[in-house]
Amino acid sequence: MRAWRAARVTPLGELHAPPRMTAVLLRLVVQVVLVASLWHGLYSRTGTSAGLDEGQAVTYAVLAVLASRLRELDQFAGRDTVIQHMYYGTIVYWYLRPLPPQRYYALRALGEQVYGFAWALGGYVVCLAAGVIEPPGSAAVAAVFALSLLLGQWVLYYVMLVLDQLCFFTIRNNSAMLILIFAQNLLSGVYAPLWFFPDWFIRLSGFLPFQATLNVPLSLYIGRIRLSDAAVQLAVQAAWVVVLALFTRWVWRRAAQRVISQGG
Repeated sequence: MRAWRAARVTPLGELHAPPRMTAVLLRLVVQVVLVASLWHGLYSRTGTSAGLDEGQAVTYAVLAVLASRLRELDQFAGRDTVIQHMYYGTIVYWYLRPLPPQRYYALRALGEQVYGFAWALGGYVVCLAAGVIEPPGSAAVAAVFALSLLLGQWVLYYVMLVLDQLCFFTIRNNSAMLILIFAQNLLSGVYAPLWFFPDWFIRLSGFLPFQATLNVPLSLYIGRIRLSDAAVQLAVQAAWVVVLALFTRWVWRRAAQRVISQGG
């Protein structure tokens, strides 16, 4: 049971810093208001664009903002990011504890996602009650969306793990991490629904795991992907989970060979 305490590391850092939580709340409110206003303004003179009407577009954009809270905690404040551990040489302690580093990483990520889910769920309930977003079309849509969101967060966990594992094989990786995180947000549909991008961009993103993290579940929620096509999308998400799980497991073994007792 002590191992599960690792899941509380980052959430406890947030809960013991009320000013930080207040700042998160204010930023989330501002983001939701600005995003909703933007998409309402864009649809003020058009009915449908890229297969989405105004309600679908606003709902997608607001849900994307809320979903970003699932893995958007301030790990830097607690010096608990992989890139910081590599810089200070403290990554060696991950390999000296009784708890394997891959399990510690997984437990910590689980705690972050549960804490972030509480924020996202609270924001969803408020936005739904205020009429900012539309409810799912049916109970079946809600169930498929929930399953797809779970798979999407699972894929996102492995995507972020791959980015962190990159730190074991590069010397200066701050810029590379920023570029890769931007690419992940762009290709997953955080900034805008992928349906608004050119066809070649959509086809290219189909060969990458990023859209499986967010675009697929949100497209199912708003009805842009029909229930009849949901099985294929869920299968693709599950396939990415398996592929990335095997790949990151192999990288963990390679990463362990690069850690020395002096750290760094």
